[in-house]
Amino acid sequence: MSMQRTPARNPLARVFAEHFAEGEVAEVERVAPSMLRIRIASPELDRLSWEPGRHVRVQINDPLSLYGIVRPKETLRTYTVWEFSAEDRAFDVLVHLYAPEGEGGIGLAWARAAEVGDRVVFWGPRGDFAVRPEAGHHLFVGEETATAAFWPMVRALGGGAEVRAVLESADGRDEPPFPEGHSVVRVHRGGAPAASSRTLVDALAGVDLPDAPGAAYVAGEARTCQMVRHHLVSVRGWPREDVRTVPFWTPGKRGLH
Repeated sequence: MSMQRTPARNPLARVFAEHFAEGEVAEVERVAPSMLRIRIASPELDRLSWEPGRHVRVQINDPLSLYGIVRPKETLRTYTVWEFSAEDRAFDVLVHLYAPEGEGGIGLAWARAAEVGDRVVFWGPRGDFAVRPEAGHHLFVGEETATAAFWPMVRALGGGAEVRAVLESADGRDEPPFPEGHSVVRVHRGGAPAASSRTLVDALAGVDLPDAPGAAYVAGEARTCQMVRHHLVSVRGWPREDVRTVPFWTPGKRGLH
């Protein structure tokens, strides 16, 4: 699969000129039954900075093509950086294969077809989903799509941090990876939808949380994020400013993150 560099006249390239770069697929690995790790190498990473929790926007279709002009929302997809190596000039993204083979959107089609050597045009890393190292303890809540953000954020806190997590997946065979050495509650929704997930909220309701102030990081489907935030603020009494939510997706909408 080949990808062409966006011409300089592209308005996106002008707006994000300092973040615009290109590279190529260096590795493709399945890390779980429904999750792919794609490594993108780029010599331009020397000039780009990264903090845990930041994301890149990958160009799937040329915004200046007829397809891109007619369907501008079907040109870019956003992926959180899972690993970043300045030394190797490469970063990894995790892609959740949320639909059966042959189904899903352009991002899923790109990931499934990705091969070593494919050219990749991307913007970033960018974003502000970051940990608060000064917090007394840390809570991470989300489903499969939150995995890529949670992994580097927890590692950035270091081994001495008090970390809890509530993680949802479809079943026990497809649990998302999470750094070892922390308190993790894993729940499975089975055939239930990931959107507006009561499974995740009910699991969180059963978790004992410290009375001292902490920081919560909630990511994934938008309506589920709202439900989790409501539970933490209205039921558990957390200050709103201590709950950071980042909606990555919701059915029928694009470009939330």
